Amino acid sequence: MPAAPLLDTRHPYLVLTLLCLVLWLPGFFTLPPSDRDESRFAEATKQMLESGDFVRILNGTVERNRKPIGIYWLQAPFAAAARATGLARANPIWPYRMPSLLGGLAAVLATFGLGQRIVGRLAALLGAAMLGASVVLVVETHIAKTDAALLAATTVTMGLLARAYLDPGDFARRHAAGFWLALGAGILLKGPITPMVAGLAAISLVIADRRERGAGWLASLRPGWGVPLMLVVVLPWFLAIGLATQGRFFAEAVGGDLGRKLTGDDEAHGAPPGTHLALLPLTLFPASIVIVAALPAAWRARAEPATRFLLAWVLPSWLVFEAVPTKLPHYTLPLFPPLCLFAARWAELAKGSAGRSPVEWPAEGVDTTRLVPPRWWSRLAFGAFAVAAALIGIGAVLLPAVVLSGLGWTDIFGVAGLLAASLVAWLVLRSRPDWQRMALAGALAMPLVTWPVLGVELPRLAPLWIAPHVAAALRAHWPAGRPGDRGFGAVGFAEPSLMFLCGTDTRLFGNAAEGARFLAGAGDRVVAVERRDLPAFREAAARLGLSPRAFTTVGGFNYSRGRRMELTLFGR
Repeated sequence: MPAAPLLDTRHPYLVLTLLCLVLWLPGFFTLPPSDRDESRFAEATKQMLESGDFVRILNGTVERNRKPIGIYWLQAPFAAAARATGLARANPIWPYRMPSLLGGLAAVLATFGLGQRIVGRLAALLGAAMLGASVVLVVETHIAKTDAALLAATTVTMGLLARAYLDPGDFARRHAAGFWLALGAGILLKGPITPMVAGLAAISLVIADRRERGAGWLASLRPGWGVPLMLVVVLPWFLAIGLATQGRFFAEAVGGDLGRKLTGDDEAHGAPPGTHLALLPLTLFPASIVIVAALPAAWRARAEPATRFLLAWVLPSWLVFEAVPTKLPHYTLPLFPPLCLFAARWAELAKGSAGRSPVEWPAEGVDTTRLVPPRWWSRLAFGAFAVAAALIGIGAVLLPAVVLSGLGWTDIFGVAGLLAASLVAWLVLRSRPDWQRMALAGALAMPLVTWPVLGVELPRLAPLWIAPHVAAALRAHWPAGRPGDRGFGAVGFAEPSLMFLCGTDTRLFGNAAEGARFLAGAGDRVVAVERRDLPAFREAAARLGLSPRAFTTVGGFNYSRGRRMELTLFGR
């Protein structure tokens, strides 16, 4: 079946919404809170609701001066509503994930809505579907942190910037207001990322067009009142947090968090330049096969205004992300929409010609550009796609063997993921040489992976979720879910999910002696001690004349540290 009839729907926004829900809902409600960033963000939001302080960002008594306030303000209404309606009695993580899911959806719909003016309706719809099915966005919609919401703010900002660039005469005041408001939202979510992407794109376009149109189109953005409008959005909180922390937020966020990322491998996440490019076949799977194949045509068509804008959106910021020593797979997510849009447009024009015949790019200033990539490049695209599919499938199979000790029936969970990844790859490859059908097949088939892996395998791999089992053990012994105020602490396990699930006043001790002294204090108390700290804990307890009673043991795999561990819960 040709792809065009499937894309020529009368209800594109509804189709995209349904596709995204089918892709993203598996595991959204059932995956426990993950370590470390998700639980840190959710705990800070939870503390805001508990304290009524919606300016400072805290994890326990520690200030979290790393990211601005935006995501916490987005999470708080959903968490509060879940509590008010009785849905959050067990403190689930999913209300805190709602801004990520809705942010991802907004980004997909914005990619279509704003992308129509850049690449046309059919290509925009296919590009939006490719974005929604990409591995990194699927993952980010399941994590209660900034990046999916940041993608939405950046996509709206860049879509409006594209409109100003391609048709400045039709760029109305409301469009300019939307641009500056979206830019301000991006700043409140993750500081400099959205302004960097927009600013580098604008500078690149001005340089590329210096002999033709110059920078006159920037006036349509109306910066005279647009910049003050943006400042109205961002300045109140920045002034408030500066006063509340006596300037510590800026010193730690800029000099600490951002500084470490720019000068070194923050939290051991360093990688050499080229890492993001090497990961592209995996992060943008399954659309990566079409995206990689389209790259040579994108460069050849750089004189065409829409393609030039998409390249300006991607290239300069991508170089920055590659140059920064700290690298994580989601860093380049704000650059995925232009890659998907161009690849979808290329696939629409080159369909049926994969590796066979040249097609002219119908663009002003480009003469007989060959859309078909060189044969060696096509082989690279197919090979990289096959490797990405294999990594997903084999990873799903091996994960139970890594986190579980010995063989058991749960080891078969990963087989479904392997079969699903293989089936997606087969459905994509059987559609060649029609690149458009390949892209559509990948987007429509990706739920075959998300349902068994995110919906079944990961939630049922109990050893991955240590903190939920500790919280369950406490609930089994105390009707209130734990001992009294400040009555629970842990030694050797300091992951933020423990504080999120077991209470803001959970104590995380640096050594066994501190844990023993805590247990010896007044009141009903419990301390969880990791196996490696048990001898030191028992020795410290004996010196205090304490005979701790072990009432349960929780074992699991700490994926943040990459090792198995066992926690013993002691009372008196």
